[in-house]
Formats: sequence, C-alpha cells, structure tokens
Amino acid sequence: MTRTERQGGETGARPGTPPGDGATSYVISVDAMGGDLGPAVVVAGLEKSAAKNPDIRFILHGPEDELSKLVGKRRALDGRVTIRDAQGVVRMDDKPSHIMRHGRDTSMWSAVESVRNGEAAMAVSCGNTGALMALSMVRLRKAPGVNRPAIACLWPSRNPGGFNVMLDVGADIRADADDLLQYALMGASYARNGLDLSSPRVGLLNVGTEEHKGRAELKAAHDLIEAAAPGNGFRFVGFVEGGDIPSDRVDVIVTDGFTGNIALKTAEGTASLIRTSLREAFEFSPLSRIAALLALTSLRRLSKRIDPRRVNGGVFLGLNGTVIKSHGSADATGVSAAIKLAVVLAQKGFTEKLAARVASAAGPRQDAATSEERPGEAGPPEQGSAAPNA
Repeated sequence: MTRTERQGGETGARPGTPPGDGATSYVISVDAMGGDLGPAVVVAGLEKSAAKNPDIRFILHGPEDELSKLVGKRRALDGRVTIRDAQGVVRMDDKPSHIMRHGRDTSMWSAVESVRNGEAAMAVSCGNTGALMALSMVRLRKAPGVNRPAIACLWPSRNPGGFNVMLDVGADIRADADDLLQYALMGASYARNGLDLSSPRVGLLNVGTEEHKGRAELKAAHDLIEAAAPGNGFRFVGFVEGGDIPSDRVDVIVTDGFTGNIALKTAEGTASLIRTSLREAFEFSPLSRIAALLALTSLRRLSKRIDPRRVNGGVFLGLNGTVIKSHGSADATGVSAAIKLAVVLAQKGFTEKLAARVASAAGPRQDAATSEERPGEAGPPEQGSAAPNA
C-alpha cells in the first residue's frame, strides 16, 4: 500500500530518515509535477531507483488521486512512497515572484518544505529553475557565510572518473570576486563528496590562462582563491579556458552563472548535433548501414558517454538544505540519475559538510571523507561506484 498525507505532514522524524527505519535509509522528496513529460515519467524514475537501492524512500508531491494510481502500478514502490497531496503545479512560464506569492499549494513548494522540515534529506524537481531557486532560497535560507547560492553540474571529461564539476551554471548571472571564492569552496566540497576526490583541482574560467587577462573581478578572484587553496583542501590551477572544461587538467571549473549557463546549453546542443549527425551519416546508404552495424558496440559506448541523462541533476549549493534540479525534459533514466545523485550526497552528509566548509573557510579536511568511507564508494551518477545499487 502507498501511504498518503495532506500537505504539511509530520515533522518529528530524524532529518532524511523515515520513522522507525535504520540510519542507512534515506528519504528523498520528489516534485512529481512541472516536468515536460508529466508525473508518469517521474514515477517511472522512482521505480528505477527503488529497484536498484532498497535503502531509499520517497515523499512524492502532487495531486493525490493521480499519483496514487501511478504509484499503485509499480511494484518496486510498494510501501516505499508517501504521497503528499498538493494540487497546484508550477508551470515553466510562471514567474518566480508569482510563485512566491501564490504557490503555497504547489507540488514544488511542498517538496522543498519537506527538506525544510527535516522529513527528507534532499529534494528533486524537474520544474521551473527560477521558481525552484527562489523557493529554495526563501524556504531553506542561505547557509551562513554564503552571499549567492550556485548551481553545480557534472560535466563529462577525460578525467579518470569521467566527470568534472562546473559552477555556477545559472543561479545568478552576477558574481564578484568574493562570490567566485565561495563557488570555489563549494565546488571543491562537491567534488570531494560527489566524486570522491581528496584534493580536487580548481580552475577559474577566463578568456585565457595568462594572469593579466580578464576582468578586474576575475583577477581579484584569482588571488583570493589562490590564497584560500592551501587551507581548504584543494589545489588551484589558475585560469582555465573553455577548452579545459572537459579536460583532465582540472576537476572543478568556477565561473559566473551567465557564462556557465551559456557553456552548458552550448554543450547540450553540440552533443545533440553530434548524435543526430552520426545517425544521419550511418543511415545514408546500405554500405553506411553495414558500417554502423559493425561499429554498433563502439557507437553505443559513445552514445552513453555523451548522454546528458547520465549527468542529469544540477545541485543548488549554499543553502540550508540541498535541492537537485533535474532537466525539465528528463525521462525515467534522467530522473533516476538525479535521485541517485541525491542519495550519494545524502550518504556523505554533504549538506552539513558544505555548510561547515563555507562558514569556516578553514580547517583543511573538514568535509573530507570519513575513515569508514572507502575510496571508490562515491562517484557520479550512473557510474556504479557512487552509491551501491542506487
């Protein structure tokens, strides 16, 4: 059976752990509405995650009648989903200011509220990015010491783990030198806990690698980050260029939200172009179809490597609680990847470690992996080493 509740619910449970469950069980709050493909795809993503990891539970937010029918058809979700009734839906064209004034009955508001109340460890939503960030900032509040929260994403790279971290990719188009320093601290913490890198390499995105290039705030940020690196458990490699984003020269790329968002959308469009062009080339003639058949294994490997669904999930950093923004057009595989990322970070106690790191900006190993955590236990979504069976 699936348990249902009215919006609001109980708040006495240990944060992120269902009442009566062991400490290894984690609750993820999921906004079922707002995505381009509807709640059925979100529920299918929950099923994928539940089938892989028996230690996660869900609070699912949206219209109770509709969600109860969808969840009831998925055996893997039996007894593992609490439905929180929320009749309102945040549309992609809704203005954040409108949602802040009139959105209390929406599934997005309810999903964030579950994190605020300590019922869930993380929140996941496919909905309107601006509204989700505004809600998260108001309901969860900025962590002490944070001026501007950031959105971090995983970027396919030539590093051994297969991914780099980039932030900010759209939370705020502005960033001064102090903001970029905070992004470096938060990005390094994310790389330690999400990619299991003990001493991540941090680079500052610029138009060139020479120290005399770039705007004044970039030069100031360069000096601040360079000074902070030794005491905060990361290595600063200096300025990096756009070509270094997917390289093995750096693990964390720091930039403002305007530049980061353009880079992200450009990469997504380029990956789509490559996929489409390859398909057209191999379908051009009978001989090319035979060539495609011979290269099928390699093509599948390439397709998986550039598949944006595998790294679906932008993490909101710098708040008193962690929210993951799934792509609006994510399918079940993409939703499952975002949930997997949430579980990885919850297992690491990421929210608390990040808050401590930014608040102190000192104590070099404050958010490093604990002695019980073996190297390789954490990693990016869909890599198999992040959260076993997640």
